[in-house]
Amino acid sequence: MPKSVVVAGRTDAGVHATGQVVHVDVVPLSEPSGRVPVSSEGIPDLTRMVGRWNRLLPGDVRVLGARVAPEGFDARFSAIRRHYRYRVSDAPWGVDPLRRHDTLAWNRPLSTDAMNAAAAELLGLHDFAAYCKQRDTGTTIRELQHLEWTRVDDHLLEVRVSADAFCHSMVRSLVGVLLLVGDGRRTDAWPAKVLESGIRDSAVAPAHGLTLLGVDYPPDEELAARAEQTRNVRTAP
Repeated sequence: MPKSVVVAGRTDAGVHATGQVVHVDVVPLSEPSGRVPVSSEGIPDLTRMVGRWNRLLPGDVRVLGARVAPEGFDARFSAIRRHYRYRVSDAPWGVDPLRRHDTLAWNRPLSTDAMNAAAAELLGLHDFAAYCKQRDTGTTIRELQHLEWTRVDDHLLEVRVSADAFCHSMVRSLVGVLLLVGDGRRTDAWPAKVLESGIRDSAVAPAHGLTLLGVDYPPDEELAARAEQTRNVRTAP
């Protein structure tokens, strides 16, 4: 039976995920129920369990695979990198109806060149307090490793964002600030000034345009050490 459930990315309500990772700690039942399928080696048959879980889950949630976790694995703290995507349409008529649930409508033309120039100044290890929803505990120091906008077609844009970790609402705050640069209401130097100020701006993009794409982990033998390292409070350079 489940003892605890831990997710790699604690996304805001309304955010999508195609690459979420979850670990479940379990404790054995006092008496075997006979309801969990086992392989010929006597271990849980997780392939069959995936099929059972997907028959029980709601239609917007699916388990794509499962395995017994290595010793020391923690879905959240063992991660070395997380990848997100945010989609925006700057079409004057809004969003393609088939994309309305995962794409933000922006009613002004956007410049990827301006947004990428601003994004480049945010890369690296910084205190992202100005881009995070404040909490009483934890650190806002993160290493932003990738932040790049591309135009997918005439009206659809997307930004790919990667970091060792993200604090609460960080990606949505980055996107919201960069969109104001992209439509010309702010200069490309402004996002770096916001970062330096440490004061959170109110420009936060809506949740529905954001998707967690994937989570990277080190080799199995390094998982426990990575989890311990991540739990340590970092300081900015």
